Amino acid sequence: MNHYIHNLNPTIFTIGPLEVRWYGLFYVISFLLGYWLVKKNFKHRNIHLSNDDYDSFLFNMMLGVILGGRIGYILFYNLSYYVHNPLTIFYFWEGGMSFHGGALGVIVAGWLFCRKHKLSFYQLADPVMPIVAIGLGLGRLGNFINGELYGRVTDVPWGMIFLNTDPQLLVRHPSQLYELFLEGILLAIILQWIYRKVKVEGLVFWAFIGGYGIFRFILEYFRQPDDIELYNNGLILKLFTMGQILSLAMVLFSLLFTIYLFKKRD
Repeated sequence: MNHYIHNLNPTIFTIGPLEVRWYGLFYVISFLLGYWLVKKNFKHRNIHLSNDDYDSFLFNMMLGVILGGRIGYILFYNLSYYVHNPLTIFYFWEGGMSFHGGALGVIVAGWLFCRKHKLSFYQLADPVMPIVAIGLGLGRLGNFINGELYGRVTDVPWGMIFLNTDPQLLVRHPSQLYELFLEGILLAIILQWIYRKVKVEGLVFWAFIGGYGIFRFILEYFRQPDDIELYNNGLILKLFTMGQILSLAMVLFSLLFTIYLFKKRD
C-alpha cells in the first residue's frame, strides 16, 4: 500500500538569518482572529471594555499562552533537554508548546487582569474559550506541518510516513490532524453553541476545560507518547501518558465546578 510521505517544509521563507515558519504564522493568525472574534462575543453579552483595556486584556492572554505553553512544555515533557540546552528555551518558532501549560498561563493572566480591573473572571473567560479552541486548532496544524507530535504506528490506509522527523520511517497516525478536528474545530463549535444558548456564567469556561480533557485523553491513544524520563515505555504507572494524566485532572475539575455552578444557580 502506498502511504502519504510527509515531507513538508516548516519554513515559509528566510531573509538573511530571519526564518519565518508556518508554526509561528499560525500563532499570529490566531491572535488576529482572537482580537476580532472575542470582541464579537463580548458584544453578544453586552460586555464593555474600553479600547485600551480590551487591548491590554488580549495582550495578557497572548503572553499567558506563549509563556505558559513554553514553561509547561519544559517542565512536563522535556526538562532534561532544556537544562542541557538552555538557550533553546527561547526558540519558540521551532515548536515545543504544552497546551496544559498554555491553559494555566491564560487562566493566571486572565485572573490577574480581572482582579486588577475588578471584573468577573467568568464574565470575560466564557467569550474567550471558543476562540482559544480555534487557536489551538491552528497550533495543531502547525504541528502537522512541522512533522512533530506525530501518531503511533498504524496500518490504516491514511497513515503517513514523517520523512524529516521520524528516524524509524514508520507508518503513523496523523494525530495532529485528529487533534485539529476534535480539539480545534469541533470543540470551538460546541463551546460557541453553549455560549450562545446557555446563560450560566462560567459554564463555557469549564466546558472547555472538560471538553479538551476528554478529547485529549482519547487522542493520546493515537499519539506517540513523549519520550520523558518518568515514562515506562511511554507510560506513567504503566497505564497513562503525561497528557492523559493532565487531561484526567482537567475533566475532574470541570465536573466538580460545573456541578457547583448549577447548584449555585438553584
